[in-house]
Amino acid sequence: MAVWAFFLLGIFFFLALDLGVFNRKAHVISVREASIWTGIWVTLSILFSGIIYWLYATGRVDNVDSLKPMDASLKYITGYLIELSLSIDNIFVIAVIFGSFNIPQKYQHRVLFWGILGAIVFRALMIFFGVALIKKFSFATYIFGAFLIFTAIKMLVSKQKAFNPKKSFIYRNLRKVMPITSHMQGQKFFIKLRHITAATPLFMALVIIEFSDVLFALDSVPAILAITSDPFLVFSSNIFAILGLRSMYFFLAHMINKFYYLKYSLVAILTFVGVKLILAHHFTFPEWFSLGFILLSLLIGILVSSREKNE
Repeated sequence: MAVWAFFLLGIFFFLALDLGVFNRKAHVISVREASIWTGIWVTLSILFSGIIYWLYATGRVDNVDSLKPMDASLKYITGYLIELSLSIDNIFVIAVIFGSFNIPQKYQHRVLFWGILGAIVFRALMIFFGVALIKKFSFATYIFGAFLIFTAIKMLVSKQKAFNPKKSFIYRNLRKVMPITSHMQGQKFFIKLRHITAATPLFMALVIIEFSDVLFALDSVPAILAITSDPFLVFSSNIFAILGLRSMYFFLAHMINKFYYLKYSLVAILTFVGVKLILAHHFTFPEWFSLGFILLSLLIGILVSSREKNE
């Protein structure tokens, strides 16, 4: 439990430092600033695999699956890459939500900051129940695997519909229970209007982003459970991917449409982890193969997209 406590304290320390020091004043995040922070978070995430090795080598964390230190590190990196790659669609949705509510760029970081706190709680709950299901009911791996393959096929054959946050189920029902205004006062989530307190577009964007993250987690959590059911590895790789999502958003939001063929990389990754879950009780893929397949899928998607863009 001490490792979990230190890990969570470290995460909240970095978040407090982020909001209270580096982003104390609302400002537009430039591509240069976003690229620097993306590099920092990716570097920290990869370096954490060394801490994973040390923790599992010294027995300082509950090794529920009796993993060797190197296997634990590889599973963490593989899970992190899966979560990061599946976050690409989430970045596009966030961009649409901000555009729909006309959220100024200088306030977007604040919305994403509080969104991350909510995402940490939701992901923790989903991971807890997901791991518990797999541990208690072995057939759950078949259900999760089939769901991921179904998601991959749906992503491949269905036409992507334009997402309109203001027509979403969440927005329509929130309007029935609380006053909503289109006016904003700086970074406030709520403002006083005569005798009522109304939610600003910042709050509405935050709520819809939170619910969209829950929907994306329905894919990403089962996907990482195909790599490992170790709670600490699943949670830590998820959290590092979420923490890097903010800077990745500001770095990729204006370029996301240029990486069209990454969609097929995600289809390949989801299909692979789905098959891996279904075969979990009969065949085990080597860790290097899983990591190599995911890296190769992402690389091919990026290279083909870049080639099409240049042509």
